[in-house]
Amino acid sequence: MEMDIYFMREALREAEKARLKQEVPVGAVLVREGRIVARGHNLRESRGNPLAHAEILVLEKAARRLGGWRLEETTLYVTLEPCLMCVGALVAARVRRLVYGASDPKVGAVRSLLPAAALPGLNHRIEVVGGILEEECRRILKDFFRERRRRDG
Repeated sequence: MEMDIYFMREALREAEKARLKQEVPVGAVLVREGRIVARGHNLRESRGNPLAHAEILVLEKAARRLGGWRLEETTLYVTLEPCLMCVGALVAARVRRLVYGASDPKVGAVRSLLPAAALPGLNHRIEVVGGILEEECRRILKDFFRERRRRDG
């Protein structure tokens, strides 16, 4: 639990970087053997790319650094419950464990809308822990959207 809190704080640092770029503040870090192997945050607006979710970018960096697509024995920490695309990527990459902060009732595909990581027939199962630093993770998102609504008036 202590390690989960530590690494979720690192993911929150990434979410803050996204917020400063006017991106939806979601951050992620991928950990293996107690060390961060990749970190990232949402860049969909900056890149004009619907695939530039924090999770996808982190998986890409980790695969390059580790020299392969199989990211077994890793844990992904992400501030918001992943969407269906990201859950699919986590399964495909063989990530062992997923730890997320805030649930996402609109598109969360781990527990909120659909238990995608636990669908029958998948060739890989991911251990899931949700709600780590949930309030902090939820707050950065709420503040971002409140500020954006005020700005866009």
